[in-house]
Order: sequence, then C-alpha cells, then structure tokens
Amino acid sequence: MPRFAANLTMLFTELPMLERFAAAADAGFTGAEILFPYDIAARDLSRAAISAGLQMVLINTPPPNWAGGPRGFAALPGGEDRFRHDFERALRFAEALRARHIHVMAGAAEGPQAEATFIANLAWAAERAPQASLTIEPINRTDMPGYFLADYDLALRVIEAVGAPGLGLQFDAYHAQMITGDVLATWARVADRVRHVQIAGCPGRHEPEAGQIDYPAFFARLDRDGYGGWVSAEYTPRRQTEAGLGWLPRRQHP
Repeated sequence: MPRFAANLTMLFTELPMLERFAAAADAGFTGAEILFPYDIAARDLSRAAISAGLQMVLINTPPPNWAGGPRGFAALPGGEDRFRHDFERALRFAEALRARHIHVMAGAAEGPQAEATFIANLAWAAERAPQASLTIEPINRTDMPGYFLADYDLALRVIEAVGAPGLGLQFDAYHAQMITGDVLATWARVADRVRHVQIAGCPGRHEPEAGQIDYPAFFARLDRDGYGGWVSAEYTPRRQTEAGLGWLPRRQHP
C-alpha cells in the first residue's frame, strides 16, 4: 500500500495551518505537502512537521497569489527573471523544510515559444539545484483555463528535452481523468517518469471515493508497478476533513 500524505492547503482547513500537521498525523497520514507555504516562516512549518512526525513531501514554485494570481511563470515568455527570482525563494523553503519535491508550475501560455521558455527555465532550475527533485504536472484546462501544461505528450516531450536526472512527472489522478478519461491507461504510459502522485475524486475534486476513478484498483496498480513514492490527498472535503477519511487505507482508528 502506498504512503499517504495530506495536502495541508486543502485538508484540515478548519484549523490554523500550524495545527494541521498534528491533525493529519492523528488521522493516519505520514507525510504532508503545502501548495504555497510562503506566508509562514519556514522554521515554524518545519517545527510543526517534525513535532507531528510528518515528512514534508512537496511545495509548489513559483509562489504566486493562490487566491487569484497567476499559476506560475515557467512557460511565460518574458517572465524568466520573475521565474528565477521565485525559484530561488522556493528552493530556500524546500531546503529549510526538507521537502522531497518542488513542483514547477508552468502558468498560462501557449505555443512553441512557451514550450521553449518552459524547457529553458526547467533546464536552468535543474542546473541551479542539481540535488533537488523537480516535478511538472499536467493540469486540466477546465479547472485552470489557459494552463500551458495540459497534456501528457507535452509533459513527456519537455522532460525529454530538458534531459535532467532531477526532473520528473507529477501524476495527479484527478487531472489525468479529466484530461484523458482513463487514469489506469495514462498511468501505464507514463509511470516510468512519475516522481509524485496526487489523488482526488472525479468529478468534483472531493474525497477519493465513489466516482469515475477506481482508487482501490489504482492503489493496487501502484503496488504492482513498484511505485515507491508518496500519494498525496489533494482534494476539497465535502464537510470537515476528519468526517471524510474513510477512504484512507492506513488510517489509525482509535
């Protein structure tokens, strides 16, 4: 069975951020990810994670305004300076938190120039931080209109063009279902490039339970394929987080 992490930007939001770590650990998670942790001191986040016994798994970069700002700059022609500045900030946070992965968000863009910009920025980031594990993630354009990286063929082409050992694929099963309509077939095609997995129910992006994705079958497939990374719960709970955790295989019941 995979190791499960809680996305603390989306789960346990009934609590202040620093209290979410302990709540996630009590629920049975062993890891945590935060989309944009930059509004809280890294030392405070690190202490909360260590106190709860959670591994920090992933943060996003660049750090835009999640409430309505751009979703990254890595594929935006002319945004190279902003990308590099923000990547340096994300790298400092990732090192302080000992986060396993940094997700590089492409942002809204299109066309060959955007692809060339994305490749160049990723190559720069991989050279700047060869010790870091960088990920890119196809995101469906229904949820995020205009997002550059919206299909898996493009993602694989970009990873191949960059050619850096530190760059891999972030596989969000919800987005895979929205983009391709077949999570298991998509996984079979890209599994050898995957560094990190995220899950949510589809449609609706709620708890990973009944819906278009057979998660017990997906988890079994990860096991059969020898996937050794984390699986992060990145969804919007229908109600309080604790009430919707019946899907969590490793949950420790009192």
